[in-house]
Amino acid sequence: MTIPARPKPPHWTELAFRLLPFADAASDDLPLPRLLRLSLFQVSVGMATVLLNGTLNRVMVVELGTPTWLVALLIAVPLLAAPFRALVGHKSDTHRSVLGWRRVPYIWFGTLMQFGGLAIMPFALLLLGIPERFELGLVAATVAFLLTGTGFHVTQTAGLALVTDLAPRDKRPRAIALHYVTLLIGMMFSAFVIGGVLSDFSATKLVQVIQGCALLTVILNLTAIWKQEARNPAITKGQEPDAPTFSQLWHDFVKDGRNARLLTAIGIGAAGFAMQDALLEPYGGEILKLSVGATTGLTGAWALGSLTGFTLAGAALARGWDPLRLAGSGMVVGINAFLLVLFAGPFSAPVMLYAGSLAIGLGLGLFSVGTLMEAMNLARGESAGLALGAWGAVQATCAGLGIAVGGLLRDGVAVLLGSGDPAASVAMRATGYGTVYILEIALLLAGLVAIGPLVTYQRRQPDTQNPLDQPFGLMEFPT
Repeated sequence: MTIPARPKPPHWTELAFRLLPFADAASDDLPLPRLLRLSLFQVSVGMATVLLNGTLNRVMVVELGTPTWLVALLIAVPLLAAPFRALVGHKSDTHRSVLGWRRVPYIWFGTLMQFGGLAIMPFALLLLGIPERFELGLVAATVAFLLTGTGFHVTQTAGLALVTDLAPRDKRPRAIALHYVTLLIGMMFSAFVIGGVLSDFSATKLVQVIQGCALLTVILNLTAIWKQEARNPAITKGQEPDAPTFSQLWHDFVKDGRNARLLTAIGIGAAGFAMQDALLEPYGGEILKLSVGATTGLTGAWALGSLTGFTLAGAALARGWDPLRLAGSGMVVGINAFLLVLFAGPFSAPVMLYAGSLAIGLGLGLFSVGTLMEAMNLARGESAGLALGAWGAVQATCAGLGIAVGGLLRDGVAVLLGSGDPAASVAMRATGYGTVYILEIALLLAGLVAIGPLVTYQRRQPDTQNPLDQPFGLMEFPT
């Protein structure tokens, strides 16, 4: 009797690739090592996001004494470029170049802008702490934030377009999903590493960390795009005479009134989730007395929650969940998350604050995936990229407005109550933060009201080309 041979256990690298989310996005034309190398530009974007929305707002508010409303406006400055993401993608589609590259020039110049903004940023922030140089510091900080934000918006838009060019059509959604996972992983690692380095804060360390991130941005992005896009002068000679213009595509898209209602719901939800972006870490530092490193960990918890929400959304959609119901579930999770954050101060419970930050990311992940899948349902023919670009533009723009309003509202309430005085009680100083969190809960409730009729509409008029019948993925995920 012959005993069958035992199967050979998989090599550790094969096991790691099996455990990696969306590793099946690889193909013969785009193997997994090349796909992962291409995703390094998302790591640089995640690193810049952590710096702008996480570490620097806490440092400016607590260590440098910058007014919260001014910090919120500075953080919102990069989002001025967000409404133009769809236009950037359209321009990269029709870019004229004798070199034969469409995406590489946009990624390269986006990288240079991101590097330049990060290079001058620490010195601009230090000038804000000198009363005699405050105006100069404000101008320099505005330029630095705008350069950094514009840079990573351009880099990310053109980079994801390059992914769609390289990946086969049947693998494209999962390839984009893998890049989103890389973005979240990059945010988590950046948050923990930067927080660890700045646990013992000093101005010198701040300069070293930010300029180190600037140098690492260039290294990561160059490594990502090296020999990825093949030169093809035939497709970069110029746009065909009969090709539709950007304005024509946009006009055709907005003619449908349902699209406008969906974008309205997306904008309300995005603003509701984002108003705390410039306040969560200062809240932990000022009210709960957490260190710079500890508050930077809040961003890592948020990214972990977003990654978890992404994973849960994929499983739910695979089981047939309606994408708009999934988005509504994310809003419900967000409401409970802000309640946790709101009560963390009165209870002096950092654990509640971390749990709330994790739940905010979880709710945002569910909401983002659900609304994006609905945008994919709207994407038809030549307007596909425009529909997804509009999703990203509305979400990012409303998030930026939410950040700015949140900072202004927090400081305005503090002035009215006199709670900006360092001698004021913790409860008084927490009132401004609490007002913003209550408003976010109200916005998410309004978002649920806005999205409800869309679910009813879809139930009455089912779509015969439901994207949920296809393998789950985030095609051309714009943020």
